[in-house]
Amino acid sequence: MIERFAVIDTETNWNDEVMSIGAVIADAKTQEKSDSIYYIITPEYRVGGMFSNELRPDGEDVHIADRRQALQEIRQWLDSYHVQKLFAYNASFDRNHLPEYAGYQWYDIMRLAAYRQYNRAIPDTADCYKTGRLKWGYGVEAVLKMLSGDKRYRETHNAVSDAEDELRIMQLLGHEISIYDVAFVTTKRKSGAK
Repeated sequence: MIERFAVIDTETNWNDEVMSIGAVIADAKTQEKSDSIYYIITPEYRVGGMFSNELRPDGEDVHIADRRQALQEIRQWLDSYHVQKLFAYNASFDRNHLPEYAGYQWYDIMRLAAYRQYNRAIPDTADCYKTGRLKWGYGVEAVLKMLSGDKRYRETHNAVSDAEDELRIMQLLGHEISIYDVAFVTTKRKSGAK
């Protein structure tokens, strides 16, 4: 069986509620895309948000559903590909907004993309901490411009398009999936927990 992983992205509304979810399935060996899915969450998307104009509810292959139905259908879709690993850029944000998916293994693409040790495209002149992490300019748009050399690239803030861009960052970084073990996102313990 071909091992696959998913890259997932969420967009939130003015109330910090998920209003859209996009995901891309890729082959773990080649990191090539094999499928994608996009959901707009109702009624949350009606609240509006900074990137509401990028939702594109009338587009092709757009599913509009309430949160429960959307998460259930996305989980079935992920399970049909035997996905266990979810990758996201700044994965803690997406993971915290999708607690229903805590059973998956989450990995943060940014933990490699923002570090000199893993991103050879970071210029020698870049302002970095002693750890090798960029001090600024390590968002999806800045990193993809750096890796691709395409200075005209603009992040759309559409969940499925952003998930595809984040997969592209992984492809351009050129690391095997096993390298992302350093980017595993653990659950934070609540204070007072033993």
